[in-house]
Amino acid sequence: MATAKGKAVSETLTEEAEEIGDPPRTIGHSTNLVGLPTDFLASCDFNDEPCPVHISGVREMNPRLFEMLALASGIVEAGQAFDSYTKAMFALEPEQQVVRPRPSTAARRYRSSYLDLIRGWGFNSNAAEGAVLKGWTESRFGIFPTFHKEPICRIATGAWTSYVEEKMASRFHNNSIYVQLDLLYEFCQWAAPQLHANKTHLTLYRGVNGFDEHLITRRLDKKRVVMRLNNLVSFTRERDVATCFGDVILTVDVPLQKLVFFNTLLPMHALKGESEYLVIGGDYLARTSMM
Repeated sequence: MATAKGKAVSETLTEEAEEIGDPPRTIGHSTNLVGLPTDFLASCDFNDEPCPVHISGVREMNPRLFEMLALASGIVEAGQAFDSYTKAMFALEPEQQVVRPRPSTAARRYRSSYLDLIRGWGFNSNAAEGAVLKGWTESRFGIFPTFHKEPICRIATGAWTSYVEEKMASRFHNNSIYVQLDLLYEFCQWAAPQLHANKTHLTLYRGVNGFDEHLITRRLDKKRVVMRLNNLVSFTRERDVATCFGDVILTVDVPLQKLVFFNTLLPMHALKGESEYLVIGGDYLARTSMM
């Protein structure tokens, strides 16, 4: 049964959808690293008829990784191969990590890892780790974030400045972190068709209690709207899980090409409990329903 809060959110959705004007003219940069126009990549048209997406040069520069993946007997072995490769490539094993020339009591400086970012995102997507992940998405796919702690309506605002300061924090940029994320995305694109054979899309869910993070750009009917989602956004495969996060459930069909990370990609990680999927954002057709 819908709660009073949920009904209020649903009414807000209807009111906002009725009063919307033109969406922001600029959704991202004019260039990116995937060779597709950003406006198309971030559009419902792409979602309806997706095409392959690859970050330029990643597979070509890491042929040994994909040779290892081709020899894997299943997704678990492939995940182990990916983990071993990234640990060797980016010196992520404890014995490989660098100790700064400080007194013996000084803490060891660990190298930045994509797993640290994913773990941080799981706790709070608006923390510094979330800013780095959104910054990587902006850099590679050209799509601007629309929310980080508060709505980001345009460049040269306080919200944008705060986001830029956090995404560039040296704490996370000491170990080619964007390159690590490039490999993660390409591994995800290799693995998704293996796990979801004969599928082009996954139906995913997100629970919300408000629409500060979700700009409604077009209303199709009482249940269907086009939303401009943040450039990187979390969904879940389980509708019951989504109800834990909000009274209104957004249901979207996400093309496999927009998956960055998901709960069965690696044997162990921080997002398993909520069946969480990290998805490249932009404009999506969303179906809304009460919990």
